[in-house]
Amino acid sequence: MAAFYNTATLSYRDTSTNSNTVEGQLVQVLAAEKTAVLPTYGSSNTVTYIVSIRNSGAAAYTGLTVTDDLGGYAFAGETRVPLTYVEGSLKYYSNGTLQPAPAVTAGAPLVIGGITVPAGGNALLIYEAEPNGYAPPAAGGTITNTASITGNGLTTPLTAQATVAAGETLRLSISKCMSPTSVVENGTVTYTFYLQNSGNTATAATDFVTVSDTFDPVLNGLTVTLDGTPLAPGTGYTYNAATGEFATASGVITVPAATAVQDAETGLWRITPGVTKLVITGTV
Repeated sequence: MAAFYNTATLSYRDTSTNSNTVEGQLVQVLAAEKTAVLPTYGSSNTVTYIVSIRNSGAAAYTGLTVTDDLGGYAFAGETRVPLTYVEGSLKYYSNGTLQPAPAVTAGAPLVIGGITVPAGGNALLIYEAEPNGYAPPAAGGTITNTASITGNGLTTPLTAQATVAAGETLRLSISKCMSPTSVVENGTVTYTFYLQNSGNTATAATDFVTVSDTFDPVLNGLTVTLDGTPLAPGTGYTYNAATGEFATASGVITVPAATAVQDAETGLWRITPGVTKLVITGTV
């Protein structure tokens, strides 16, 4: 409910006089709410939004337009948009009944036209958006986007916001290299393992990260280091010299989270994976 005021002016000859000021109350019968089905986002999933518009009045609202800023924010004097509308994902319901798809401009902003909210009823818009390179990837990052409803019968736009946070992710990979690649008998060979984490959360002991391998030919006289620190047999790793089976102890290896830096000019986020290096040396 919003108050409004009005004063009339009476003019005659060179004189004017004002009436008393009357006050009225403008009762809003439309209400809007926006929610995200899941509270988090990530680089590999979409965000599903629901915009609900309720009409408590006795007359329908027709020809409404819903505009979603897709989380746009100011950066380096321009607007960066961290979400991309998923083409064809929009579903439009009136009083729970699926309606033909309305007109959609899938840009930034996303514009949905021709929405009707029946008297005493509701309209639902359900659509998906994908995080893009402007979405903050680090833990603690958020995207807040706003939907605005405008059209005939509305004196001021209705707005509704939803905020989603970057989900905590682990995304591990491993690569292996060997030096030298040609080894003489009773010669020394070194295996180097690089563990990369492109997620925004470091591993913990409870993630039970292990590296296992079976060396063929079998290695003798092993030395093992993790990021330059020696690992002791038994507590740091196990090794069967008869079969060549090797495994690090559970929880010994941790991999740091990736770092995210936003380019000062483009606004795009660059991801640098966290890396842990395991080095195993022995003779064949």
